[in-house]
Amino acid sequence: MDYGICELSIVPLRAETADSSELVSQILYGEIFKILEIRAKWSRIRLAFDNYEGWIDNKQFKSITEEEYKKLHKDKPQLSSDLVDFVTASENQLLSICFGSNIERCDFLNHKFEGKSLSKTFPKDHLIETALLYLNTPYLWGGKTPFGIDCSGFTQMVYKLNGYKLLRDASQQATQGEALSFIEESEPGDLAFFDNAEGVITHVGIIMNDNYIIHAHGKVRIDRIDHSGIFNYEARTHTHKLRVIKRII
Repeated sequence: MDYGICELSIVPLRAETADSSELVSQILYGEIFKILEIRAKWSRIRLAFDNYEGWIDNKQFKSITEEEYKKLHKDKPQLSSDLVDFVTASENQLLSICFGSNIERCDFLNHKFEGKSLSKTFPKDHLIETALLYLNTPYLWGGKTPFGIDCSGFTQMVYKLNGYKLLRDASQQATQGEALSFIEESEPGDLAFFDNAEGVITHVGIIMNDNYIIHAHGKVRIDRIDHSGIFNYEARTHTHKLRVIKRII
């Protein structure tokens, strides 16, 4: 088994071995992974944080040993807490990093970080405060940063920045936590899941106070939620059909 670490700002994780292939997720600075298959230009990897798999360009990561992987995997995450920051690499070159990058790995990469970071588990009521920092972030399929994010990348990063682990896709996140019977039982920070006409869960958002929800749809936005689903006031219509509300924390 081979292993790697992301030493760049944001690296695309793709469905197939081509730059034109679907972006399924993004790898942020400091993330580590197992390499499941190596080809001439691409490698199939499994991320340590959520076991998500995809293909990465061989030019966009640094190989590490199994011993280094195990040691880094044991370290408590220390995440950058500003929307955009930077680390200083060799020869004083600046490398930009995004919200939620794991700067605990800076020493290993011989980089220097002087910004603000998070390394503790916050109470549930802090989730909304974090979520609001992403407000108006444009929607990007597979995205996980303030420059572009998808619905499940948004919920995963908000939870991660507060010390909790969610799986990557909405359908995977829907397998976690405890289902609530009624929307009235929900609390700010609970997750609401929505399905399509075939019953497949395709969307997720974070419940707020007073029957509001924050979610990534076109951009990270706040809408009303009721028993039917998400109601977009501007469009005067329901945009998503409610399937289930889950309590993770």
